[in-house]
Amino acid sequence: MAAGRCLKMILLAPMEGLLDFVLRDVLTRVGGVDRCVSEFIRITDQLLPERVFTRIVPELLSGGRTFSGVPVRAQLLGSDPVCLAENAARLASLGPEGIDLNFGCPANVVNRHGGGASLLKEPETLHAIVAAVRRAVPAHMPVSAKMRLGYLDDSLAVDCALAIARGGASEVVVHARTKAQAYRPPAYWERIADIRAAVHIPVVANGEIWTVEDARRCRKASGCDMLMIGRGAVVNPGLGLAIKADWAGRQASAVAWPCLMPLVADFWHIVCTRLDSKARAGRLKQWLNFLRRHFPEAEVAYQALKQINDPAVIGDWLVREMSRVVPEPLPRNAARITF
Repeated sequence: MAAGRCLKMILLAPMEGLLDFVLRDVLTRVGGVDRCVSEFIRITDQLLPERVFTRIVPELLSGGRTFSGVPVRAQLLGSDPVCLAENAARLASLGPEGIDLNFGCPANVVNRHGGGASLLKEPETLHAIVAAVRRAVPAHMPVSAKMRLGYLDDSLAVDCALAIARGGASEVVVHARTKAQAYRPPAYWERIADIRAAVHIPVVANGEIWTVEDARRCRKASGCDMLMIGRGAVVNPGLGLAIKADWAGRQASAVAWPCLMPLVADFWHIVCTRLDSKARAGRLKQWLNFLRRHFPEAEVAYQALKQINDPAVIGDWLVREMSRVVPEPLPRNAARITF
């Protein structure tokens, strides 16, 4: 039977090597995000120590929430139901908001080892994994999954979603492309509607949501009231606020560069205190490279820093830039909208 209508929610997607705990912290400070999913914790053939879970999802040390209080669901990736269940039980003891299962990663190195999107060729394995994890964690803890439409094609999309739902998942996120389609546009949101009509659990639409107009078209095509945004939020941290304002029937106040610049400084502070010195400059330039698609000021910043790798020089540059910016308050009003 078709899933009932859900609360309107914006989820922040996991992105290996980009949207990790540092960006989760900063982007959720902007507002407009109701829940995050961590990047995957890879499970192979052993029970991981607690320190591995807390290294990838340090929010576990803060009640499972980001600095601004947004809950984080920790994601596991693997293919062995027994080993995944054992690790899920240990993870559950650390208090995440919930546990998510990765059935969508398109990376070849993951798929060669039977993980991620490769599992979409075997709906029965999806069912076994979800059922094993569901049995292994407390009944009150949500277990969800993120899938793509398929591996080479989308012929098993509905079968996979049904297997996930019948295994006991409370929610499924659908990235509206196959593994073969990777991240190439378009996203096939109408296929999510087919899945939504078949399963009895909430379905979240994901893929190619860069603007408010994209969010409108995605909701119309998929029928989903819950959306997951990823690269769109990295490029425009105010995207969640803008989508929520649109849902409320009003124009969002844009998150301008003077609002964002203090968060860029916060990002740099977290990078400098939590990451290895060799990775710091690259992480800032990586985010600026995304931001320059939306903010002309980020293009200027990127060009100024792209050849610099010394954290001290970058820190001095940020101090000078902050002295020139008159910080503006973030338009957090849309983050308080409830539906």
